[in-house]
Amino acid sequence: MLARALYRDASLIMLDEPTAALDALAETEIYEKYRTLLQGKSVLFISHRLASTRFCDRILLLSGGCVREQGTHEELMRQQGAYHDMFQVQSRYYQDAKQKNGGLQQGAAGK
Repeated sequence: MLARALYRDASLIMLDEPTAALDALAETEIYEKYRTLLQGKSVLFISHRLASTRFCDRILLLSGGCVREQGTHEELMRQQGAYHDMFQVQSRYYQDAKQKNGGLQQGAAGK
């Protein structure tokens, strides 16, 4: 779908859980590629995973059908509200995955 939207030069691209089937490391890599491919386009990401938010211009945290918090990643982290709390919890999984991946690479290199 993304390739089709890019080919057609769509003015708005909506991505609903685009990395739901990926692990944390693959997800990070995909979002870095999205950043390059989608530069200058309007993109709406819908996600419960907050890894995608670091490169978004504006984040809306929805709860109960209402906007609960909004801002950039940095602004929301400074507010230390619900977004901050969820990001902290989720970031632990990414750190664990990086440590596991690093350990596997070290083990493979040592053989």
